[in-house]
Amino acid sequence: MTTDRVTMTTHSSRSPLPLVAVVGRPNVGKSALVNRIVGSRVAIVEDTPGVTRDRHVLEAQWSGVSFSIVDTGGWIASAKDMDAKVAAQAEVAIKEADIVLFVVDVTVGITAEDAEVASMLQRSDKEILVVGNKVDSGTRESDLWEFMSLGLGVPLGVSALHGRGSGDLLDEVVAKIASLGERSTPGDADSQDSQPKIAAVALVGRPNVGKSTLFNRLVGEERSVVHDLAGTTTDTVDTVVETDAGTLRILDTAGMRRHVKSAQGTEYYSMVRALRAVDAADVVLLIIDAEEGVTHQDQRLAERIDAAGSPIVIVANKWDRLDTEGRLAARAAIEDRLGFLSYAPIVAISALSGRNVSKLIPAVAASLGASARRMPTGELNSVVQAAQRAHPAPGSRILYATQGAIEPPTITIFATRELDRSWLRYLERVLREHFALGPTPLDIRVRRRDATKRSRASR
Repeated sequence: MTTDRVTMTTHSSRSPLPLVAVVGRPNVGKSALVNRIVGSRVAIVEDTPGVTRDRHVLEAQWSGVSFSIVDTGGWIASAKDMDAKVAAQAEVAIKEADIVLFVVDVTVGITAEDAEVASMLQRSDKEILVVGNKVDSGTRESDLWEFMSLGLGVPLGVSALHGRGSGDLLDEVVAKIASLGERSTPGDADSQDSQPKIAAVALVGRPNVGKSTLFNRLVGEERSVVHDLAGTTTDTVDTVVETDAGTLRILDTAGMRRHVKSAQGTEYYSMVRALRAVDAADVVLLIIDAEEGVTHQDQRLAERIDAAGSPIVIVANKWDRLDTEGRLAARAAIEDRLGFLSYAPIVAISALSGRNVSKLIPAVAASLGASARRMPTGELNSVVQAAQRAHPAPGSRILYATQGAIEPPTITIFATRELDRSWLRYLERVLREHFALGPTPLDIRVRRRDATKRSRASR
C-alpha cells in the first residue's frame, strides 16, 4: 500500500519566549503550580496520578517579563506502555526548556522516583529550580531542607493551592531568564502581535477515533501520547506547522463521549478545554470512525461545532479497514446523518498508515479561503433580487442585503416580514452556487422592516 505524506516543516513546541518546563514524578502538584503561575485553571488538576499526559505549552508573565511554561506528565524511570510515552513527553520538554522547575512534595519527602528524576536532571545542562510544593504553612518550611540532598541547589517552598511563596518562585524564574542569552520583553510581545494571524485547526471527535494519531501524523513527531485506549488525551495540545496552505496551529483535543453537563472530574475539564478549542478554531476537523459509522454522539458533536460557526472538514478515519461495499455504505451514512453539514467536504483517510492524509491540508486551505470570502454589495443584492423574482418569498419582500462579517460569511437581509425557513435554505443554495462559497457555513440573518412604518416615517 502506498502511503501519502504531508510535506511540512514542524516548529518545535519551543516558543520564541524563554521556555520553563515543570517536571517531577506523578501527583506532586505540577498542574496546580502551572495554573497558579498562569493565573487561571488552564491545566487539568485532579488528585489522581497520570492526569496530565501531554506537553501543554502556555504563556505567562511576571514583572513585565514574558515566558512560556510547559506542563508535563509524571516522569517514571521504569515506566511501561502508556506511562513510558508520558515520560518520553516530559523528557522532550526538558530537552527544549531553558529553565526546569523540579516539583517535589514536602509532605511526603524524597521518594525513589524523586531521586531518579534528580539524577536525570543532573545529567542535563539546564537551569534547575527545586520547588517544594504543599508548604501550606510556616511549619512546613523546615521540611524543605531534606531536598538539599538531591544536589540541585536550595529548594524553594510554595503552596500551589494557596499561592504561598509563588511570588518568590517567579522572582527566581525571572532572574534565571535575565541570565539567559535569549530575552523576552514587552516590546517582543508587541512585535509578535504585528505578525500575521496563524489559523487554528482543531481535531475533534469521540474518544479513540484516531485524533492523536492524526495529530502526530500532521505534526510529524510523537507530540501527543497515542495508545490504543479511549481517553488518553486529557487536555488540548497544540503545535505550529508550516504547510502548503501557510502556517497552521494544529490542536489535538480530548475525546468527547457525552454531554459536558453529565461529565465529572477530569473528563469535565477535558471537555471544557475541547469546546473552547472548537470555539476558537478557524477550521475544525471532525473525525469519524468509518468502521463504527456516524453515532448519535457524532451527530451531537457535529451540531455543537456547526453552532460555533467554524468551517468543518469531515474526516472519515480507518477507511482502509473497509471493503468497497463498506466504503459506499459509510459515505452514504455520513451524508445522511450529517446532512446539515452538506457544505462540509468528506475526506477518507487512514491516520495510522498516512493514506490520503495529504488531502487534508488542501481541504483546510479551501475552507479558510471560503470562510474569508467577501461578496460585493451590488452583486449580492442583484443575486438576492434575482432569487426573489424566480421564487418570491411567501408573505414578504426583500428590501436590501449586505454582508456584515466574514469567518463565517454573514449576510443580513432587510425584509418586510419574517422569512420562511425553507425559502432561506433556497436562498443559501443560490448564494453558495453564485459566489462559490464551498466548504464554509453561511450565516443569514433577517431584520424585519415593516413597509408601512417606513412609509409613515418618511412623511
